[in-house]
Amino acid sequence: MNEKVNRIEKYLDQLFPNPHCELIYHCDWELLLAVVLSAQSTDKRVNSVTPILFQKYPTLKDLKSADIKDLEQILRPIGSFHKKAYYVKEIARILEEDYNGILPQDRALLEQFPGVGRKTVNVVLSELYNYPAIAVDTHVERISKRLYLAALKDGPYEVEKKLMKKFAKETWGKRHLQMVLFGRYHCKAVKPNCEECLLRDICREQKKRK
Repeated sequence: MNEKVNRIEKYLDQLFPNPHCELIYHCDWELLLAVVLSAQSTDKRVNSVTPILFQKYPTLKDLKSADIKDLEQILRPIGSFHKKAYYVKEIARILEEDYNGILPQDRALLEQFPGVGRKTVNVVLSELYNYPAIAVDTHVERISKRLYLAALKDGPYEVEKKLMKKFAKETWGKRHLQMVLFGRYHCKAVKPNCEECLLRDICREQKKRK
């Protein structure tokens, strides 16, 4: 197993030596909101609406006072816009009124925010504070199962726990980003680039296609 994991790590390092989060943000709460908005959507779509959102409502105070219908209209392209408009407005209110506009670095507190789950917290803490965490989104889950790093029946939390055991703690944030990018641009859900992939001989998807 260690040999396989080492091989996966080397390939990820070769493809993405300096991975970075592709969501556009300029402060901590903008990142939190962008990650919340990315649920069931894509970073590309989110990046198309957040500049409009944050330009029109540049502060938490502006956002918490925003008209919900206007927020829905801005967020319409990313889907689930009724729910997400509520999340944006309520998160802004909580941060402004309960935390003086300062994003807490406490996982338990963050997970109490509407629309914020474990994956979102992992992304935010890892990106902003270099907190060791692996956020399991659809890309990370898919790749983990294709490369036999997790079982097909595993849910996101089970996948996360298994990846934490396989990768060194100091690399968790980097590995998460690499796997996201690998899934986004190479090991795609539909039409993955198997022919060009150096891991195809240890991939569940390649065996299935053969």
